[in-house]
Order: sequence, then C-alpha cells, then structure tokens
Amino acid sequence: MASQTAGRTASPNGDAERRYGRSIQKSGALLGGSLVFWMSAVLRRGESDVRNLTQKLIGSHLVDGRMVAGEEIAIRIDQTLTQDATGTMAYLEFEAMGIPRVKTELSVSYIDHNTLQTGFENADDHRFLQSAAAKFGALFSRAGNGICHQVHLERFGVPGKTLLGADSHTPTAGGLGMLGIGAGGLDVAMAMAGQPFYLEMPGVINVRLTGEPAPWVSAKDIILEVLRRLSVKGGVGKVLEYSGDGLAYLSVTERATITNMGAELGATSSVFPSDEGTRGFLAAQQREDLFVPLAADPGATYDEVLEIDLGELGPLIALPHSPDNVVKVSEAVGRRVDQVFIGSCTNSSYVDLVRVSNILKGRTVAPNVSLVIAPGSRQVFHMLSESGALLDLIEAGARVLECACGPCVGVGQAPCSSGVSLRTSNRNFKGRSGTADAEVFLVSAETAAVSALVGAIADPRSFGAPPKWIGLPERFTVDDRMIIPPPEDGGGVEVSRGPNIKPLPRTEQMRDTLTGRVLLKLGNNITTDHIIPAGAKVLPLRSNIPAISMHCFEAVDPTFPERAMSATGGFILGGSNYGQGSSREHAALAPLHLGIRAVIAKSFARIHRQNLINFGILPLTLQDERAYDEVDAGDDLFIDAARSQVSSGFVSVRNVTKGKTIGTRLDLSGRQREIVLAGGLLNISGNAS
Repeated sequence: MASQTAGRTASPNGDAERRYGRSIQKSGALLGGSLVFWMSAVLRRGESDVRNLTQKLIGSHLVDGRMVAGEEIAIRIDQTLTQDATGTMAYLEFEAMGIPRVKTELSVSYIDHNTLQTGFENADDHRFLQSAAAKFGALFSRAGNGICHQVHLERFGVPGKTLLGADSHTPTAGGLGMLGIGAGGLDVAMAMAGQPFYLEMPGVINVRLTGEPAPWVSAKDIILEVLRRLSVKGGVGKVLEYSGDGLAYLSVTERATITNMGAELGATSSVFPSDEGTRGFLAAQQREDLFVPLAADPGATYDEVLEIDLGELGPLIALPHSPDNVVKVSEAVGRRVDQVFIGSCTNSSYVDLVRVSNILKGRTVAPNVSLVIAPGSRQVFHMLSESGALLDLIEAGARVLECACGPCVGVGQAPCSSGVSLRTSNRNFKGRSGTADAEVFLVSAETAAVSALVGAIADPRSFGAPPKWIGLPERFTVDDRMIIPPPEDGGGVEVSRGPNIKPLPRTEQMRDTLTGRVLLKLGNNITTDHIIPAGAKVLPLRSNIPAISMHCFEAVDPTFPERAMSATGGFILGGSNYGQGSSREHAALAPLHLGIRAVIAKSFARIHRQNLINFGILPLTLQDERAYDEVDAGDDLFIDAARSQVSSGFVSVRNVTKGKTIGTRLDLSGRQREIVLAGGLLNISGNAS
C-alpha cells in the first residue's frame, strides 16, 4: 500500500548541511527547540490578551506599528522564497544593495516556472540564480525538484514562522500554521537583506468549517465556495483564518489547497491552526521536532465570520474566466472537454494524485480528452512510482509532465483553438493557458479525473461511491539531493550572467509636474496577466525589462507599447481591484519603462499597489468612483505641484480635455511617500544597511 512507503532518506550534502546549521531535511536553518521557547515567551508576555491566531503570528513578529486594522505595520521575516519567473529580478535587486549574504533564517531559490528551454534565455537565468544563491547564501532547488510551494511545505515550512515569497501563492504555507505572504521581488530582496516587511495590518475573517464533508467533496470545493461567497476582491486587506470541527477531516496538504487559493480572494494570507494533523505531517516528513501547537485563544474575536457546513457542500466548478465565477458542477455537466490538467501548486500533492490514480485505475481516458498530470514535487513523483500509482496513471492514458508549474502559467500544453480545458490550478484568466480563445474551468482533482474518463464535465457523484481514499502516508520518502546548499563563504563565487540579463532599471525622483494622455481605459479586475502576460513566449524575458515591456498590455491592446513610447508616457485608468493576480513586479516595471508615472483606479490589489509604489508609480484612487465615467482614453491629464500633493495624501488631477478636475486619494504611509518621491525604493540610501 502507498501508505506504507518505506520513507528512504538520502542526504548527500554532508559537510555542507552541517555548516548550514542543521540537516536540510529538517528545514536547513536556525530552527528547532529555540522556536518553542521563543513563542512561549512571546505568549507569556501577552497572557492577559485574547488573540486570534493571525494576531499571534503577527504579534510575535511585530517590529513596528500597532495591530490596528488598516494601519501600517512592520514584521520580521524568518524565511523567503523566490522562483525563476520572479527570482532573477529579486536577486539583481539584492545584489544592488551591496549586502554580501542573506540575513534571513532561510532563503530558498526555486526553479519551477520556466523549465521549457526553447532558447538560451531560461537556461542562462537558471545558471544566474544558482550562482547568485551560492554567492549570497540561499539554498537552490534545482529544476525538476518541484513547485516552490509544494516543496517548501514538505521540506521547510515551520509552524509559527513567517515566510515572504516572490509569488502570490506563498500563503500556501498557511496550511502548516505559518504566516505566508506574497510580495513583489523587491520586497523579498529587502527581507533577504534583513529588513522588515511593511504592510497594512489586515482584518481577520474567521472561516468556520463545521461537519464532515460529503463523499466526493474536497478541499478544492471548500475554497471555491469561499470564492463564490466573497469574490476575487473579498479578501483584500484581510487574512482568512480557518477553524471549526471540520478541520479534523483536512490533512495539511488539503489545507494547503485552501490557503493557496486564498490568493485569488486578494487576501494578505490564509492560516490554519497548527494541531495534531500538523504534527503528523511533520513527523511523516521526518521533521517532527519543529512542531509547535498554535491556535486562537478561546473567545478570540474577528472582524467577520463565515460559516460553511461541509456536509451541505457539493462538488463545485469555476466557469471562465474568473476563479469566483463558481457554480455547482451539476449545473455544468455535459460540456465536452478537450483537455484535463491535474497539477499546479494547488492540487499536485501525493494525496491528490493517488486519489486520481484510484479513479483512473483499470480505465482509459476518453478519446477526445488529452489528460496531462504534473506531480508537485520530486518527492510526490518518487512516491507515486514506489506505490504503483504512477503505472495506473500511465496505463489510463495520462501524459505525465515534469514537476513544475507548466500549464498553469501557460508554459506548455496550451489547449486547442476554442478548446475547453478542465484544470485543478488556481486561475482561469482569459488567455493564461496560452490559447487566447480557450475556456478554462477550475475543479477538484477528483472532478477532473472523472471528467477525463467521461469526456465531458461530469459530477463525480455520478461515478458512484468514491474509491477508498488514502490519507497521508506514515512516512514520506525524503531525498534532498536536488536542493543545493550554499558554500560557507560565497566571496569567491562569480555570478553567471547571460546576454538576456539586462541591468536593473533605475529611476529618477518624482517630477513636480506630471502630464500625459490617458493611454488606456480599463475595466474591473484587470489582472497582472493583462498587464504582462505569462507563458512560454514572454516569461523568458523576465530579466530583460526593455524586451518584456514590448508585451505590456498585449492581451488588451497590442499597440500600447508603441503608443506609450511615442507619447513619452502617460496615464492608465482602471476599474476596481486593478492588478489582481500574481506578484510579478514586471507589471509595474514594464509600464514604468514605457513612461507611466501614475495609475488612476477605483481600487487596487494589494501586491500590485505596493509594486507600483516600490518603483515610484503613483497609485491614485478615485475619491468618487463616478468620475471614472467622465474620463476617456485619449484625454489629456495634468498634475501640478505633484510633490506637495503627494505629501498631503490628496492629488487633484486636471482633465484638460474635458475641463474638469478629478479628485484622487493617495493613502500612503510616511515611508511610502518617501519611496514615491524618491522615485522608488532602491533610490532611498541606506534602506538595506
């Protein structure tokens, strides 16, 4: 049986591991018993306080500010992660600070996004990242070792710790009782330099899960229900904290599915308590000594409460083209399916894929369906092979991909023209799959597997009683040979740079007069994929800002880069939740390169707004949303005395074409005002000392 896998351990790094402080397979950094003592001391100091789990996690890392929702705070960051679509810029930024070694307890550089090497660019960037990790003191997870969030959960996550990642799905770690937060690469570089991470103190939504899930209902259905109720902007400025007796039915990997897709709500993070289920997962990963029990205090209060009776929940599906466009699967059955993708950082765990193999075992995928499966990590792949589940997948007709993000970010396996793709990933934005007119639906791994057999969207309950589901194995196979520790001294390491790696963009301090034309007027929920697309064509240019800028707003208006350069810049007008989606700071850097110095919108997504600030672009929020209808693309705008207006927090924008004044807010802290006035975070001297 798979649950009785032997759990072989391979640790070839020897002296390098010992130099790094402790074995890599026990998180590779300064963790251990001191954490328990430290957390206990923190909690003792606040014995009279009744706190929820989010407040405990933030309070134990608070460096500056008050834990009052909406106020700026600074927290200490214990761990960081980057991946190859964001990491190149992050390490260029870290290098620019002139700091010889990372100052976090643990930093890991992962290769998981751009593993399709159709040219030299990706391979060159991987060499850059490996040499940078060695020089600056980070662990390096090689291509093929797995998706950053899955591997970090397995090998490095520690309850009670903070994790800042240059990837929006970093809150995946919340399934383990960590505070995981996604951010732009520059914020992560600052954390690696030992600086705190600044954010607005989030409000906390308590999601109470009660009862036992019905047959065929999975963690994916739970988070789709949360999205259905709250929408893609319902979590902005908030943390979702899960509780209730329903948690007993969710393993750590299932909890991680839920915290992963909390990013689609726009949430700052999502967290589960660290309980006996957490202990069991860490024990199976041979890291039980890092377990710390963590939960909300009895009587803790919340800003909002959302209750979900798991027994009343059925299988759900997100229709194109938004993760919150959720209905019951039963309302979508019968739609012919061309492709099924099972994988991504959301549903690629061992538990997920063994369940899929149990459904497919002895059966064959429908003739009209291309089924592709990507294990989330080398550990998952290895254990599927050992248990025999991999053979079941192959015999059923599945095409098994490498352990990487792949189709989720449009790197390979684009659907056919006008194709219907059923996916277990977390986003179904239009065009993200690599096919502009494809329709992508989001479902659980179980629904995906049953639908692959039927050849159309199917309610898994029509399959009959589910196979006997496997729980977490008693012991995971541990083999960390694909994780390379840095040398003790990186002074002699030369950083490798390919010709596609261009110098880090530099900016000037903000001018006192800003003029330009409205180059684009956009609607609500504009994603970072709209601004800078993902995919195999564009992502290899991530370390070349001039080149990637030529794809800016490509999916919206291919003429935008040329028009912006001809106009020497201008303004962008957006609707609500502007910049939702990924953490990629290229969605700020590319418009910056094209001369954009201000974006006016009804509201902004958290990460993108901070990325705009970090690079000196003004994120102006309309005081009256009705003013949006009074501005058109092509209008000429004028901001006078911009520097003093920035300091006031209110910026008047003159619409010269219409002869009207637009009132906007610029809700910045004193620190953020200093950044935008200086033209960006890297222009502030001494900020990383």
